[in-house]
Amino acid sequence: MARGSRTIVTADPKGQFEEGYVGAGNTFYPGMIVQVDASVALKGGRHTYVVYNRDADGNMPLGPYWVVTGELHLFLGKPQTDPYAAGDRVSLYSPRAGEELNLLLANLAGTGDDHALGEILMVDDGTGKLIATTGTPESECAVLLEAVTDPTADTLAWCRWTGH
Repeated sequence: MARGSRTIVTADPKGQFEEGYVGAGNTFYPGMIVQVDASVALKGGRHTYVVYNRDADGNMPLGPYWVVTGELHLFLGKPQTDPYAAGDRVSLYSPRAGEELNLLLANLAGTGDDHALGEILMVDDGTGKLIATTGTPESECAVLLEAVTDPTADTLAWCRWTGH
């Protein structure tokens, strides 16, 4: 379903790369959307991150969206799709509008959740996974560049970042 095996598909990405730490009680998967946890002091000059929470700052994330990548796993000899556990160091990327990424599309069990090419996606509050936009979204950050039919689990899907 995804395009290639990496989170960042764009050949020459122009966004911001970052490393940080996974916050307490969180598990991150490549392709998830996360944000800075401003309540935690820096660790070695690096921020701690938590799963996206739109109530963090007036119904928007606290600061930019950060996409969890599997880049750090490459250096550790792990599969890029392995999760990051609480306290782990994590690689992140804040994309620019128009960039292509493999993002984590949520499997909504029991919904027959087919997704069409061109479907607009928003981040599911509290999971950091993408879902089809609803009637009153706060942010529609990605567009599907492929059709996804009957996923049986969360899946990486090829998307274009909209920047809003």
